[in-house]
Amino acid sequence: MSQTKSIEKVLKAGRDLRKSVNALTFSEPVTHVYNPLVYAWKPYRSWVMKYGMAPKKIIFLGMNPGPWGMAQTGVPFGEIISVKEWMGINEKVGKPSYEHPSRPVSGFDCHRSEVSGRRLWGLFKERFGTACVFFKEHFVVNYCPLLFIEESGRNITPDKLPVSERESLFECCDKHLQVLTELYSPEWIIGVGGFATKRAAISLKDTGVFIDTILHPSPASPAANRGWGDAVTQKLIDIGLWGGSL
Repeated sequence: MSQTKSIEKVLKAGRDLRKSVNALTFSEPVTHVYNPLVYAWKPYRSWVMKYGMAPKKIIFLGMNPGPWGMAQTGVPFGEIISVKEWMGINEKVGKPSYEHPSRPVSGFDCHRSEVSGRRLWGLFKERFGTACVFFKEHFVVNYCPLLFIEESGRNITPDKLPVSERESLFECCDKHLQVLTELYSPEWIIGVGGFATKRAAISLKDTGVFIDTILHPSPASPAANRGWGDAVTQKLIDIGLWGGSL
């Protein structure tokens, strides 16, 4: 498959996911749902066109968008400086249909920084230098494209949704992950945190893809605040994905 054709298929998978999750409804305590694949499609599309060529050896799988990352830029873990300066992506971003006042979307003009994304992309920059070198064999995907917010402004992770809503959502997300795995033919899926790893194991059962996990870089995790980059690097060296030693 040509690179152009593979990128077209990845973008089609994104549009299909966008459509399928937009048809879902969510109940309280969720009051606001952001879908960056709708209002931040332009930067997402540019990112896929620039770096999303197949195949990929390793796919890092995250959970869902953060309010100051993918919710602003359309790129998974999309900390603004990393996306603008390291990846060279800077596109116009719209607004979610129903915006929470404490979680505004201002796209690349946002002055907040997502710590998880800063840590993740910062590690890749330190390790590989340029984005082109990193993306030659690696890609980053979020399992779920939606950000869920309750009235207080607090994020709600997909695993905390009611069972019936969760099952409908996971069906859409599983299908998207399966399509991307078929397109990219990765040897490894690396879950960023336990939730993503569990969903990969369920969704990709019997596919032959190796699945492992790394610590999530969230500042809410005490372990992640104690040398996250070194711990993740050592883990990837230990399982044979990255060469060298610390």
